[in-house]
Amino acid sequence: MDIGKFLEEYRKGIRELREQSPKSVTPFLTFYHEVMADGALSLKTKELIALAIGVAIHCEHCVVLHVQGAKRAGATPEEILEAAQVGVVMGGGPAFTFLPLVAQVLAHS
Repeated sequence: MDIGKFLEEYRKGIRELREQSPKSVTPFLTFYHEVMADGALSLKTKELIALAIGVAIHCEHCVVLHVQGAKRAGATPEEILEAAQVGVVMGGGPAFTFLPLVAQVLAHS
């Protein structure tokens, strides 16, 4: 996967969807940003949780986005890999196959 290309296309797609369906997309994005703001849990912790869930539910896009988000929020590569491994514990063998993707995104961001 070309991480840079994926992120560029994803952001472009979100912008286009926001223009086409503002009544549904904008409220979700507002909710997302409210939830993912620092609160009782830090943004870093929330990004690590989201990453673990992404691994557990086998969501490739979630993995890419939340590895990036965790790094921006100050998570170390060790914290990111450990969170991904928690996702494997919760998701079993199929989730294990996402660890190389986590490492790839870490290496290219």
